[in-house]
Amino acid sequence: MPTPGLHDPIPDSWRKSPGPELSLCRRAKAWEYGPKPSYCPFWFARMTLAALSSYAHRMRAVVQRVSRARVIVENQTVGDIANGLLVLLGVSVSDSESDADYLSEKICTLRIFEDADGKMNLDVSQTGGAILAVSQFTLYGDVRRGRRPSFDDAARPERARQLYEYFVEKIRTRGLRCETGQFQASMQVELVNQGPVTILLDSQKQF
Repeated sequence: MPTPGLHDPIPDSWRKSPGPELSLCRRAKAWEYGPKPSYCPFWFARMTLAALSSYAHRMRAVVQRVSRARVIVENQTVGDIANGLLVLLGVSVSDSESDADYLSEKICTLRIFEDADGKMNLDVSQTGGAILAVSQFTLYGDVRRGRRPSFDDAARPERARQLYEYFVEKIRTRGLRCETGQFQASMQVELVNQGPVTILLDSQKQF
């Protein structure tokens, strides 16, 4: 029997015992779009939900408005800004350049700085600020099943570095100064959050 497409209903022969022909993600998408059988094994329901959760993971960022921030590695300052944004960037296994495009554009145009009337109406470029971008794979730490975080959804270092550097370059091409941390190093990140103002972003607009 040929493997059904993502939008095809689950074949009758697979409803009670889905065969190995279907990958986990394909089974999840088929279950999402196809007609639901009257019999749904508990293990299959849980596996489906887990697959859909993983499928939805995309690039994440924690954005903090700061009056100053810096990154220290082995007692040396490797990145330092005054007024601007500190961005902690997490790259997932399913991310691509389009995710970095979306987040870099969104972060550069976030109107979270106060204008003359004290209202959040200005972006970082309008205040003459800078951005400090720090790679942060622990944004994908999953502790739903215990106390020790799992980082299965974080991208492998090679791919994460590539997209992190791409993200930084996209910011710089907009004419903004963008300082960085040191990838895969043990870093100390110091900051003064002004407000405080902290924004959570992800490239699939889940929050």
